[in-house]
Amino acid sequence: MSAARTLSPGNLRLWSRAGRGAGDVAGLRTLTCPPLSPSSAGRALSSLSATRRGLPKEKMSENGVSSRAKVLTIDTMNPTVKKVEYAVRGPIVQRAVELEKELSQGVKKPFAEVIKANIGDAHAMGQQPITFFRQVLALCSYPELLNDGSFPEDAKSRARNILQSCGGNSIGAYSASQGIDSVRRDVARYIERRDGGVPCDPDNIYLTTGASDGIMTILKLLVCGEGATRTGVMISIPQYPLYSAALAELGAVQINYYLNEDKCWSLDISELQRALDEARGHCSPRALCIINPGNPTGQVQSRQCIEDVIRFAAKERLLLMADEVYQDNVYADGCKFHSFKKVLFEMGPEYSSTLELASFHSTSKCYMGECGFRGGYMEIINMDDEVKAQLTKLVSVRLCPPVPGQALMDLVVNPPQPGEPSFDNFIKERTATLKALAEKATLTEQVLNTVEGISCNPVQGAMYSFPRVTIPEKAVKEATDKGQQPDMFYCMKMLEETGICLVPGSGFGQRDGTYHFRMTILPPRDKLKILLDKVKEFHEKFTKQYS
Repeated sequence: MSAARTLSPGNLRLWSRAGRGAGDVAGLRTLTCPPLSPSSAGRALSSLSATRRGLPKEKMSENGVSSRAKVLTIDTMNPTVKKVEYAVRGPIVQRAVELEKELSQGVKKPFAEVIKANIGDAHAMGQQPITFFRQVLALCSYPELLNDGSFPEDAKSRARNILQSCGGNSIGAYSASQGIDSVRRDVARYIERRDGGVPCDPDNIYLTTGASDGIMTILKLLVCGEGATRTGVMISIPQYPLYSAALAELGAVQINYYLNEDKCWSLDISELQRALDEARGHCSPRALCIINPGNPTGQVQSRQCIEDVIRFAAKERLLLMADEVYQDNVYADGCKFHSFKKVLFEMGPEYSSTLELASFHSTSKCYMGECGFRGGYMEIINMDDEVKAQLTKLVSVRLCPPVPGQALMDLVVNPPQPGEPSFDNFIKERTATLKALAEKATLTEQVLNTVEGISCNPVQGAMYSFPRVTIPEKAVKEATDKGQQPDMFYCMKMLEETGICLVPGSGFGQRDGTYHFRMTILPPRDKLKILLDKVKEFHEKFTKQYS
């Protein structure tokens, strides 16, 4: 019998939760006992509780056979995980998947298909990928295609450059934890072009698994303290649920500041100040998160607003996190994307040499819509050198971001140039995609605003509308009686009756007494028109039913 299971009269080895010490064997601690007879030793061992022996408690099954209880149960799991909620893939989406299965099995429904307008997954909604990107990725994935004459030479050249930067000339190899050096250099050059020549150091670029990975990483660095000293992070309401979910998982304090719906979801500095002052009584505010263009609200911040936010963050000593993944998705006349970094440096060294900024971008949105490749980057500005070393250590734990995603990010920041074979087609596809999104943004606003009881602000940018919905008091009461939020009740009923899958506003946060839903503008125009007509028809029927 092995040492781990030896039980002798003078030597009783028991599982120990303590650290190893003298006499330990593979995590076991040897306890010296007076000599015991085998029967006494058995009684001594059996008298110890399962918990004290480090074993899960046993329970009786229905047939009388004892079974060991689970080590990991809902009561013994990490409590912060249970606080995590992510409405974009929540109960309504789960029900939508069930409905799709039922339809495929021939179950009769009052609709022929489920239309998912709950998430910004462009390709799933029918948007076509950019040809040049997929050509290069195909060449990188299967280098034998470099000998195929049907691929343009600029695509082959990009693929060779990427492969030469990879271990063993393969995108199947690990990269450096911070990302492929040549890709980070290309990202830095892209940022310099975008920001009118503001310098960018490739060493401040970290390639990430989508923007979400970078956001989560920075939040991990920030969170510390207990009780009144626990880190607080300011997030907009409505917000993208990644932020509330990440803060819940990390045990940080969520500080809500409300966007002004009556002013097209604008950001008021007075509201930031109110939220900050109230929070300082119970936590230590350390960061301010901004999403521009906005998700779920679709607003685009003016340059003046960005300047005001930078001054506020500097005055209050807050690290600024700028989520800029929709930077190419700007549709409304008079609106323009301004990066926080560009504005920061144009405000002069008083701010540019001191304010700590982390900004994020992704391959998942804009005209690319390549969500599945999980490509992205973050740039850090004015981070303490010792903290930066810890950041580099932290990202090394996950080895590296997906290398195909890094390759795609390289193509996004270094697309075909004038005079190259793929340039004209690239511009044609890019322009067509963004033009179609702009048209659908206008269509969504126009149709929803024809419905009595629905009010939709202009979709200035991003990929979503976030209309306000009037829900009759009778429906509010029925929802409350069922333990549901009224807008969850509304959206679930819409799904069951029309097959339209939207996300209730309560999943993003909203002012008390108001109700909303978020819907993407991504479906093809003809399907979007059907979707909007169904929403209109449902709302009118719902209102009549509960009035």
